[in-house]
Amino acid sequence: MQTILAGKSRSRGGSEAHWIPLSDLMTGLMMIFVLISILFMIKVEQEANKVKTIALTYEENKDALYQALALEFNKDLPSWGAELRPDLTIRFKEPQVLFDLGKDTLKPEFIRILDDFFPRYVTILSSEKFKNTIEEIRIEGHTSSVWSLSTSEDAAYFLNMGLSQARTRSTLEYVISLAGVSGEKSWLKSHLTANGLSSSKIVVRSDGTEDPAASQRVEFRVRTNAEQKIEDILRTVKR
Repeated sequence: MQTILAGKSRSRGGSEAHWIPLSDLMTGLMMIFVLISILFMIKVEQEANKVKTIALTYEENKDALYQALALEFNKDLPSWGAELRPDLTIRFKEPQVLFDLGKDTLKPEFIRILDDFFPRYVTILSSEKFKNTIEEIRIEGHTSSVWSLSTSEDAAYFLNMGLSQARTRSTLEYVISLAGVSGEKSWLKSHLTANGLSSSKIVVRSDGTEDPAASQRVEFRVRTNAEQKIEDILRTVKR
């Protein structure tokens, strides 16, 4: 009996001897897991701080650019039938000044405005203060949703798409050929784009109905590189 008990005792002791190293292993793995979690949280916090810094810098640059554009153009905008919007868009909003109905040829008055506006606009955007923050300068053409009474809604959309694209291309071709921007032509070719948007962003009245005249417009819109920087940071965090 004693022999059997001794054997059982030795067996239990052997089990315990094996159990203790396993406990140590689990504890070690848990510590490693906690350490990895802490390091990940630190990385996320660091990247979040980077995003916050970029966002704050973007707001500062946006405010500074808005002030520079306002200082340069506020006196001229009313006579041009234009406005500077908070998102840095300069909107030319009088269709009778821009193009003839259904045409993509710039009218003489719009040409005169562009001769005055665009070189001054490029001087601001291409300055050392703003040049490295600009991702794209978009010339956007917008139309109303109307084409003719006999045209279906879908057909009108695509006809207006072609018209808006032709108008923005005409505008781009003209402004990039101006002598006043010849020194920045290479930079403009890599940043200036023509975007015809048809009636996808119509202007509506207070009652929610479309304002066809206000919907027909040309806009110069600045897009900064803040969005790309934030996307790069988020892509790094996901790895």
